[in-house]
Amino acid sequence: MFKPLLAAVFCCITTTMTLFAQTSNQVTVENGILEGTREAGSELLIFKGVPFAAPPVGDLRWKEPQPAKNWDGVRKADQFGNKPMQKPIFGDMGFRSKDMSEDCLYLNVWTPGKTMKEKLPVLVYFYGGGLAAGDGSEPRYDGETLAKKGIVVVTLNYRLGIFGFFSHPELTKESPNKSSGNYGYLDQHAALLWVQKNIDKFGGDPKHVTIAGESAGSISVSVQMASPLSKDLIVGAIGESGAAINPTLASIPLAEAEKIGAAFAAGVKTGSSLAQLRALSAADLLEVAYTPGQTRTATTPTIDGYFLPKTLPEIFQAGQQARIPILVGWNSAEVPYQVVLKADAPTLENYKKALTSLYNGKADQVLKLYPAASDADVVKAATALSSDRFIVYSTWKWADLQMKTGGKPVYRYVFSRIRPAMSAAMGNAKPGLAGGVIKGDAAKAAPAAPAPVGAAHASEIEYALGNLASNKVYDWTPDDYKVSATMVDYFANFIKTGNPNGKGLPQWDALTGNAPKYMDIDVKSEQKTDSDTERYLFLDKEYMK
Repeated sequence: MFKPLLAAVFCCITTTMTLFAQTSNQVTVENGILEGTREAGSELLIFKGVPFAAPPVGDLRWKEPQPAKNWDGVRKADQFGNKPMQKPIFGDMGFRSKDMSEDCLYLNVWTPGKTMKEKLPVLVYFYGGGLAAGDGSEPRYDGETLAKKGIVVVTLNYRLGIFGFFSHPELTKESPNKSSGNYGYLDQHAALLWVQKNIDKFGGDPKHVTIAGESAGSISVSVQMASPLSKDLIVGAIGESGAAINPTLASIPLAEAEKIGAAFAAGVKTGSSLAQLRALSAADLLEVAYTPGQTRTATTPTIDGYFLPKTLPEIFQAGQQARIPILVGWNSAEVPYQVVLKADAPTLENYKKALTSLYNGKADQVLKLYPAASDADVVKAATALSSDRFIVYSTWKWADLQMKTGGKPVYRYVFSRIRPAMSAAMGNAKPGLAGGVIKGDAAKAAPAAPAPVGAAHASEIEYALGNLASNKVYDWTPDDYKVSATMVDYFANFIKTGNPNGKGLPQWDALTGNAPKYMDIDVKSEQKTDSDTERYLFLDKEYMK
């Protein structure tokens, strides 16, 4: 009688422990106990506002991220952390964080884990915003859709602008690594280290981490691949429009950045010493950084000899980057023709004048590469040139270098789906640059935009991460959801296996030097042969001088 009773009690305890493991909202990380949340009807466990480094405030302003402090008891992880200090410079950004603060180094985790012993693949996503704006709480970066595919998803905040990318000789001198100017990138690195130490508690595999990002986030991915600090922490990378290669937010020599920073400091009326600059409130420092003549002049990432020893092309050419599979691409019309033509009308005469101004004696050669025979051709040709100069070339160069020296497959795409019309609920609002929205009096004064000739910069984010429904600006159609499902599946497959291909998807071949193929992502996604290589080779000579 005793043995059956004991067995029954043991079985009851075991069942209870298993049930607890599957339903508890708590995990224990290196700094203490976290309690996440489960949304109604979802099996996902979500942790928001998890500190991965100490608040970079006071004397820690412009210092490498320091370890987060331990906490007592259970820390509620049900609210997004503060967004980094920034100005509202992009109209397509919406935040779920309640406050803005210099105390911003927090991350968020979406996990489908039940026992938290699964060792699931991990995605760490860096937001875009020109290294000057953005936040991991934006709904378009939500990790729910990919988490439901069996992936642990992490988004994070990193310091921006003057707070994240300010160099100064005195900062370099006081640094144990004799470095300054890369604090935002070092924040990302600190988050990757946190993932290595803690993601197994969320059911993730620290040995299977893929990093991804869009625009400045994509640029960040390319830099983390190149950094000797981060390159061994990742097994794959996804880049959506952008790499830190001239002319796209390329890092500059530390000595040059120090001079820019010293000049900035000299112009601060309250004093130029580090103590005086650190004594400024975060709000006042932000205002100083955005006064006329100062805007972003002191916020350039650096080749500091620590986080980044050389330029990206030099690192990749030498094969010193992370030798991992990558999936990279760009949108079919990243920026409008006005980037080249400025305020001039899109006429053939004005287009030729702009080419002469930009390329002098090479204008005829450029006209052949970006041809226009009449006024009707100019918008498309000038859009292509504007987009290539802005961000397409740098992304192409990244893929080309990785194909040659990375030793692993490179998959390239072009995203071509044009967003549908804006929702009637938006009233008189009009679309702005990079997916932004112009409202109120500004919308009334804004001229009617020409019909888009392709997919604009940043417009792929909601499709790629499966978050169309969270964006109420547009009247999404079944075709849009079809495109999103395709892109989500490609991304999920790549995160899991290093290869985007899978059942029910069009075949996507890795890049080769001969007749390179790419995936054109649209309502009918299909593989195509690149016909624009000569454009990129011409720009390569211009930018690699």
